[in-house]
Amino acid sequence: MKIAVITHYYSPETGAPSARLSEMSREWVRNGHQVTVVTNFPNHPTGEIHKGYEGKSFMVETLDGVRVVRCRTLATPNKGLVFKTLAHLYFMVMSVFQGKQEIAGCDVIIVSSPTLFSVVGAWWLGLRLGIPYVFDVRDLWPGIFVELGVLKNRFVIWGLERLELFLYNKSSAVVTVTRAFKADIANRGVPETKIHFVPNGVDVARYAASPKSTELAMRLGLEGKFIVLYCGAHGISHALGKIVDTAELLKGDRDVHFLFVGDGAEREQLIARTKQRGLGNVTFLPSQAKDEIPRFYNLADVCLVPLRNIPMFRTFIPSKMFEIMGCERPIVASVEGESEEIFRLAESAIVVPPEDSAAIARGIITLKGDSALGRRMGASGRRYVVANFSRELLARNYLDVFAGVLKK
Repeated sequence: MKIAVITHYYSPETGAPSARLSEMSREWVRNGHQVTVVTNFPNHPTGEIHKGYEGKSFMVETLDGVRVVRCRTLATPNKGLVFKTLAHLYFMVMSVFQGKQEIAGCDVIIVSSPTLFSVVGAWWLGLRLGIPYVFDVRDLWPGIFVELGVLKNRFVIWGLERLELFLYNKSSAVVTVTRAFKADIANRGVPETKIHFVPNGVDVARYAASPKSTELAMRLGLEGKFIVLYCGAHGISHALGKIVDTAELLKGDRDVHFLFVGDGAEREQLIARTKQRGLGNVTFLPSQAKDEIPRFYNLADVCLVPLRNIPMFRTFIPSKMFEIMGCERPIVASVEGESEEIFRLAESAIVVPPEDSAAIARGIITLKGDSALGRRMGASGRRYVVANFSRELLARNYLDVFAGVLKK
């Protein structure tokens, strides 16, 4: 099978959008298929083109056996709706003009959203080239921005929702990362028979337990500390201000130290808030290379998985939870809904209400005082993701979706 992938984000960028299709593509190649990816030059989340890719308007490379076509890119930091929208529109255009010849002859296109603009490009390419497309839904867009209060213009919302339904219906299949997303789309009139559930997962070989790096701990000045880690996007979805509040609640415990790793729209504000409160128990680091992320998870004594207290987030499953469980780290998760259910089945986390700083603090202290509990949670989480959320398994499930599309 010849598979075309159209995605705004791809390796070596870090984060859930890149990891999902980068790792899936690698697994499809391992299963004997040919994969061509049309994407940007790596620049997420800082908006700075990665070293080795600067000054180029087009490039073809091979990563893990995958043919990667990089289009001219409008690089913008992951902050500010206007600039991010322009970047996505620009990629829509470039993916069509620079990607059309590169994917001609493919059997199927998979395109990832958010945003819808990439899907518009895939729909047009599929129409022109006679290739069916599969709509991979990572977030309900624009619904998430409406819930967060980012989108308020009712005419814009109406137009985007009409476009969303148009693209669902024109696709040959829709794949969602949560069961709640699948139900939502079906309830809006999309035939349930064309909607499939393939969740996010983890490369269980890459994300595995390893000894805590004393070199890394010393470099960060954290040797001997009980390290509480948040690793990921510093955006409006994660209520990280509440984690700063938690750090303030625990500032009297000199052993506990909070480590934030990542970038995003809220990062500078979080740093300013920490300085304003004089919190010496918090360290911020920028985004790290993809290969370094497991080292940071294994440095941590507890990892955090927070979300905002908004109804739509009950339908979300943060992909970082699978990486953490792969590394056998105990978790304090401030979530509800579908992700909460996974944590309870995996027995890998202390689950508390979203945005409840005091409850998060209590969870941290519980794990600090009971290392055996933390080890049991870590081992249980690892077993659960290996059995249910390994990227290898999920990639094969996705191939079944493609096979069904091609039989039609």
